[in-house]
Amino acid sequence: MSRLSVRKTYKLYIGGAFPRSESGRSYPVTSPKGDFLANASRASRKDARDAVVAARKAFPGWSGATAYNRGQILYRVAEMLEGRRGQFAEELGTGKKAALEAVDAAVDRLVWYAGWSDKITSVRGAANPVAGPYFNLSSPEPTGVVAVVAPADPLLGLVSVVAPVIVTGNTCVVVASEPSPLASITLAEVLATSDLPGGVVNVLTGRQAELAPWLAAHMDVNALDLTGVEDADLALRCEQEAAENLKRVLRPVHEDWTADPGIGRMTRFLETKTVWHPAGV
Repeated sequence: MSRLSVRKTYKLYIGGAFPRSESGRSYPVTSPKGDFLANASRASRKDARDAVVAARKAFPGWSGATAYNRGQILYRVAEMLEGRRGQFAEELGTGKKAALEAVDAAVDRLVWYAGWSDKITSVRGAANPVAGPYFNLSSPEPTGVVAVVAPADPLLGLVSVVAPVIVTGNTCVVVASEPSPLASITLAEVLATSDLPGGVVNVLTGRQAELAPWLAAHMDVNALDLTGVEDADLALRCEQEAAENLKRVLRPVHEDWTADPGIGRMTRFLETKTVWHPAGV
């Protein structure tokens, strides 16, 4: 006897939970060939506010964790992603070989950033030479809550913008790829079961043009990554909104996600704290 398949309902990921949009809206997601795949929640401004509240609540605990612990958790995310390799490849819908290669690259990218978690301070920190009996030490600290507009690459690009934000102690609100959001919510399911505290990463699906300016204007968002914004007018509007509370802004640039990422993204959302201390007798 034939049976009906149980279609997955793709929800938002806010504060470690998977709510539907408070607006009740959704939108159809189609394959590159135009075939219907699923419905995804269409987040509202209220959902965006809830996500920022969750990210702010999670920030003290996450930024206060040891760098070694953050690295362990990112490595655990990589392990969980590897375990669901087939599911991610199916959701990417780019052909089996290309999709599996993309999943493998995302796993490798997570492991790479996990390895940097307890090393970036040594690279960016310094003991500064001063005249007088003092120690002058500079050390990097996380910026706070970062709003990220994810690129069109639904998995490797997503991992490449989220991992450097959180490995350095920031929390984030992510606007997933609008045409290809399915892998982002499945990644959220991985995050929810991989020891990452709820609220460190929050994922919204829906319209970039609706969500990005609201996050850019939010006074409790400290920084803005516009990597995934392809509309020049929308990017300019977001930059103007972000100027109201002097957010750090990473402007949209074309990137090859398969290239060596370097440490640039990890340092974009770090502040430098400098401390003077008497040298003693």
